[in-house]
Amino acid sequence: MRHKQLRELIEKRRLKCGDKEAIVSGVDINKQFIPTRANLEETDISKYYLVPPHHFACNLMHIGRDERLPIAYNHTTDDLVVTSAYYVFRVKEKCTDEIIDEYLYIFFNCSETDRLTWFFTDSSVRGNLSESRFLDIEIPLPSIEEQRKVVNAWRALREIKFQNEKKADPLMQVCQSYIQELKHKYPMQEIGSYIEEYDERNDNGTYSIDDVRGISIEKKIIDTKANMEGVKLNPYKVFRSGTFCYVTITSRNGNKITLALNQNDCNYIVSSSYVTFRVRDGKELIPEFLHLWFCRPEYDRYARFNSWGSAREAFSFEEMKRTKVPLPPIEVQRAIVNIYNCAKEAKQIAAEADRLSRDVCPMLLQHIINQAI
Repeated sequence: MRHKQLRELIEKRRLKCGDKEAIVSGVDINKQFIPTRANLEETDISKYYLVPPHHFACNLMHIGRDERLPIAYNHTTDDLVVTSAYYVFRVKEKCTDEIIDEYLYIFFNCSETDRLTWFFTDSSVRGNLSESRFLDIEIPLPSIEEQRKVVNAWRALREIKFQNEKKADPLMQVCQSYIQELKHKYPMQEIGSYIEEYDERNDNGTYSIDDVRGISIEKKIIDTKANMEGVKLNPYKVFRSGTFCYVTITSRNGNKITLALNQNDCNYIVSSSYVTFRVRDGKELIPEFLHLWFCRPEYDRYARFNSWGSAREAFSFEEMKRTKVPLPPIEVQRAIVNIYNCAKEAKQIAAEADRLSRDVCPMLLQHIINQAI
């Protein structure tokens, strides 16, 4: 197995943006470009650097406490722009027969590479990696044919990701547009006569610590973040499949209501401070449609506006029952929910393909390297 230092394979690039109105990107620890979080007011963006297609951008000056190198590869067809703090580079043209761009990117996605770059840093709070030390990194170079096996797998997964993301966004927009139009086609009705609170406790200890869940402001069920050591589970409420659960306290909560619908086939238990409720019969209102209404940012604002208190503001179940929704025929409700589920499935497929490209491809790369040794 041949090895070459990074300095033999890449070249630094400093192409000025030249556009004061350009959109600036940053790089996160997941090794992808993201919109910058920096305050760029009164900043001359024209002096920032371009990251053309097939180029890399890396923040050597701030590896951070996550011990992961923030590096990304521009696999799009558009130029990106990053601040002058980034180290921009590409594979040397004369080395393209030795190493494939994406192979190098997959190498930087390996956890072993992250540990190595963290070891090379010369600071504590902010891990500074000098350019010289970065260029000292040795890259294993199997044959181009072997590299291409890993790269083809990575490209296939990325294509699955992009194609499903392209499907998901328009479907989500259609779904939200339909819901918006319903307000003008059907009278708004309070949901109080369609829902009911239920209070079922884990008195018999049917459910264990493994069944404890929390809910998030993203309207999802999550693993509990509470310290459960020594906590008795008998007072916990049963959160049944097909029912809702929400937290009444809305203050200091990102201006959102914490709420979820249990769309799984199993039951969970939640804190006794939560409110659990259900749709009575589903003949005029289906839970999934109501959940879509709750997921709208307009509803977050409604819940906050109708929360009462001083230090802690609460959105009571009585206020919840006063919520008004348009009630189209059940067939229309199901059609909207089906569109949403298609978009949700596409997003899940995209997320899984993204995870596999990050987790499996580095493992495949390591396997090829080990075989070549």
